Amino acid sequence: MEHKTWYSRGYLPHFDSPGTIQTIVFRLADSFSSAELTRLTLKFNTNPDSIKQDYIEECMHKGHGDCHLKDPALAKIVEDALLFFDDQRYRLLTWVVMPNHVHTMVEMVEGYPIADILKSWKGYSAREINKVLGRSGQFWSRDYFDRYIRTIDHYYDALNYIHMNPVIAGLVQRPEDWPFSSANRIVG
Repeated sequence: MEHKTWYSRGYLPHFDSPGTIQTIVFRLADSFSSAELTRLTLKFNTNPDSIKQDYIEECMHKGHGDCHLKDPALAKIVEDALLFFDDQRYRLLTWVVMPNHVHTMVEMVEGYPIADILKSWKGYSAREINKVLGRSGQFWSRDYFDRYIRTIDHYYDALNYIHMNPVIAGLVQRPEDWPFSSANRIVG
């Protein structure tokens, strides 16, 4: 498969290149209502994407939607999807599965574009989780946020932010106490 470098699917810019380290955030489809997304679009129409993403992150920590991933069995399905092709199609450096969204940091590998990796993670986990829930239809939001890591300081800031997500959201006191994260595996 060919990597696209900079591209857009019409609303968010994406970067895709082998050898880069990327942070990737994707969320459940119901984590924002269509009315909330319209309000966000109007509010941030003239602001940079980074401010928009930070605000969306803040909203996700408030636990909007059904938060299906608070169920350990469903969070495990997502974590297993993330780990399945680790060291083959990408290097998974850090991750956390939150109740309504997922954060990862990966090193991209030649021949496996970021869109294909997301399609694999989201497609497999959506099918399996919908089976468990006895439902069908869209589980994940259509798009995702990605940022490539530019410096060593950026790398460590992103690593810390990902691990601290459950603490920031008030779910645990220490990052290693959240069961569906790389912090839990490192300390455990």
